[in-house]
Amino acid sequence: MRNADHIDIDRLRRLRERRAENRKQPAAAAAPLTLGQRVADRVAITMGSWWFIIIQSVVLAIWVTLNIAAYMGQWDPYPFILLNLVLSFQAAYAAPIIMMSQNRQQDIDRRDAANDYEINVKAELEIELLHEKIDALREQEVVMLTRAVQELTQLLHAAGHLPPGKAPA
Repeated sequence: MRNADHIDIDRLRRLRERRAENRKQPAAAAAPLTLGQRVADRVAITMGSWWFIIIQSVVLAIWVTLNIAAYMGQWDPYPFILLNLVLSFQAAYAAPIIMMSQNRQQDIDRRDAANDYEINVKAELEIELLHEKIDALREQEVVMLTRAVQELTQLLHAAGHLPPGKAPA
């Protein structure tokens, strides 16, 4: 065997061991979420929904309409500085919270991609090993067929069906 074959077999063994360990401890891979992670996920899910966009649009329309019509007194007259302050606060707090959720999801995606890569490497190594086994079997088959032809040729020569030194057609 080549040195690369030994390396591939060793890598395949390590991948199998790691997979067996992961099967024994699936809970370790999925640690419970902290309160901050749960809040970040919930905020990201809520603010990234159409319901949030629709509700926020309705609230903003009501805010602007009430202040323009002065129905309840103008608590935020045009150019709506208080509304800008409220939206700035919302953006200032929402952006980092959403980024926390995205970073955690990115870590999960990166770990999944690493696992997928290991599975692909394992599959590639197993396919290579199967090819080597098939090639070895094919070589053995060719050797056996060559021997069988030689033995039949000798039998035909011994029986007188073929002149000496002539191969069967």
